[in-house]
Amino acid sequence: MTITTERAALRMIKLDHKRLAAVTAAMLEFVRRLGDGTSTPDPIVLRAMLYYIREYPDQIHHPMEDRSLFAALRNRTDDFDEVLDELQCEHIEGDVRLRNLEHALTRYELKGDAALLNMRTLMEQYVAFCSNHRRVEEALILPAAERFLTEADWSKINAAFERRYDPFGETTFDGESLDSLYRLIANAVPAAGEIRQDV
Repeated sequence: MTITTERAALRMIKLDHKRLAAVTAAMLEFVRRLGDGTSTPDPIVLRAMLYYIREYPDQIHHPMEDRSLFAALRNRTDDFDEVLDELQCEHIEGDVRLRNLEHALTRYELKGDAALLNMRTLMEQYVAFCSNHRRVEEALILPAAERFLTEADWSKINAAFERRYDPFGETTFDGESLDSLYRLIANAVPAAGEIRQDV
């Protein structure tokens, strides 16, 4: 995917955030539906959502932010170093939280309703954690980047983001495109329907 606007990287980050918000909302709805007695999709759908988070945000989106945008901002000002340090720690913490959710789903599959409350609690905490992380980036870091970075900085950052793996194109992980996972999620969980609108 090539975005030709001047601030291609910012546009891609915001679009990623919108899609991540939709996926995490769908994950939370899925877990809540498990407890309220309504029909729910097969747990493989939740596994697909967890897989998407593991493979795209954790492996691509966050490293790109760290190496390109955050690094460039650190080079121009130290005003945001503490916030950037915290966000980078949260990128690591998010991976740990995700692993805990994967384990909680396995426990639910093995133990049933006895493990549901723990999985729901972990999911609610994870979704709130991700939401706050995105909020800080969008309220503080992205505006700071627009303020402090030079055109030369943006040229490098935009080029790096445009060269990254395109999850909505032909590239796949283990032979399976992330776009097909989007379709699976959107078709199975109504809250995720908005995911398809921007692809």
